[in-house]
Amino acid sequence: MTSMLTTPEFDQLLRALKLSGIKQTLPERLALAKQRGLSHAVFLELVLADEHSRRENTSAGQRARKAGLDPTMRVETWSELDDVCYDRALWSDLCGGAWQRGACNVLVLGPVGVGKTHLATALGHSAIRRRIPTLFLRADKLFHRLKAARLDNTIEAEHRRLAATKLLIIDDFALRGLDATQTNDFYELVVERHRHYPTVITSNRDPGEWIGQMADTLLAQAAVDRLTAGAHILILDGPSYRQRRPAGTGPSLDTQDGADHAH
Repeated sequence: MTSMLTTPEFDQLLRALKLSGIKQTLPERLALAKQRGLSHAVFLELVLADEHSRRENTSAGQRARKAGLDPTMRVETWSELDDVCYDRALWSDLCGGAWQRGACNVLVLGPVGVGKTHLATALGHSAIRRRIPTLFLRADKLFHRLKAARLDNTIEAEHRRLAATKLLIIDDFALRGLDATQTNDFYELVVERHRHYPTVITSNRDPGEWIGQMADTLLAQAAVDRLTAGAHILILDGPSYRQRRPAGTGPSLDTQDGADHAH
């Protein structure tokens, strides 16, 4: 049986059935079947389960790339650091995903370098695993995208696409001030998504400070009120990863919060 795995006929058959991926785990499964005396039915179930898992992982990876999610920022790659304080019970609940079904927003707040981007991205990966269409955009990229759409007269279509995204993640919000057009775009987007689809926002500033960062106070208040109503607010506190990282080491902790785009 092991020698059969190397024959051209076997390879051709796997390619025809689009099952070439099973060769990655088939020798291991054959050894296990022999060791434990597994029945043919159990052995076949294990092999098919491996292939299903491989396809799910491949599909999720493709969807995550399309969504703009950093592949290194997942729930399982988050490092529990003693000097970063946050509500771990709330984080565990968020990982469960119930907030997505209820269209509840999530605000991830805290100072520079504590892991806000990582946690927001991890929530995006969890949603992707549940086949929830997701889009991750840094705030400056979001407004650049809307500006470009306005210039080529596709702004209405772009607003509809963003409003209809099942999970929208906006990173680094209110890092810079918003002009009148950006304020209006943000207000319209929040209103269109309110009570329909959840939005995740990371920011160095408290929601109360966002209002002062926008050009129109009334629109800002209306947007912030909708965003925060019933929202889950996860606050992180602690030193920046730059302070935690020993001199001369690589950027491993850089992934904890937005890499080099300066929270």
